[in-house]
Amino acid sequence: MSALPQVLVVDDEASIRALLAGALRGAGYAVDEAGDARTAIAAHHAGGHALVLLDLGLPDRDGLELVPLLKRAGAAVVVVSARDAVAEKVAALDLGADDYVTKPFDPAEVLARVRTALRHRVAPAAATSVVHFARECAIDLVARRVTRGGEEVHLAPKEYALLALLAAHSGKVLTHAQLLREIWGPGHEDDVEYLRVAARGIRRKLEDAGQGQSALRNEPGVGYRLAVQDKLSP
Repeated sequence: MSALPQVLVVDDEASIRALLAGALRGAGYAVDEAGDARTAIAAHHAGGHALVLLDLGLPDRDGLELVPLLKRAGAAVVVVSARDAVAEKVAALDLGADDYVTKPFDPAEVLARVRTALRHRVAPAAATSVVHFARECAIDLVARRVTRGGEEVHLAPKEYALLALLAAHSGKVLTHAQLLREIWGPGHEDDVEYLRVAARGIRRKLEDAGQGQSALRNEPGVGYRLAVQDKLSP
C-alpha cells in the first residue's frame, strides 16, 4: 500500500498546528509544520508537499500572498482561517485555493476537504469519464450525457455547461466570477442571477424536492460546488 501524500500545516498558533497535524497523522499522512510564511516557503521548497493547510493571519506575511506561490509550486491549497468574510473567501479561491475552511473547525471536516483537494490534484474529475452525484445522477464528461436512474435527462446548454464545469473540478468551490467568466464570457462576472437560474434548472430536473441538501451546493456570496460521490467509471 502506497504512503499517503505529504501535507504542510501553516499556522502561527502552535495549538492549531498540533490539532491539525495530529488529525492528519492519525489518518496516515506525513506532516510538516510551519509557524510563519518564510518557514512555510522554505519547507515546501525542500519537501514538495502535495497539499498545504494555510492560515491567512501569519506574522510576517499575509497568507493570501502565499496561495499563488504554492499553487505554482504544484501544491493543493486548503485555507483554514478565522477570516470568515465573503470577500476573503472569494479572494483566496480566485487566487487558486482549492478550498476554504473557517475557524473554529471540525478536524473530520478538514480531513474530508483534504481528501477532496488531493483527489482533484492527482486525478482531476475531467480525466474521469463519469462523475456521480445526488441520487442516482451522473454526468459523462466525454459523451456529454447526463442521466438520472439510468435515464437520460436533457439540460439547457448553460445548465449543462455549469454542471460539467463543477463536475470537472470534483467538489471544489468555484467562485461566481470564475463560473460566469468560463460559461458566459468576460464581462459577465457580475451577472450572478444567470447562475441562480441555471442552478435552479439543474436542481429541478435532477433532484427530488425535500430530499435533503442538494448536491449542487451554494456557498452564499462565494460560488458553487458539486458534491460528488466516490464512484468511478470502469
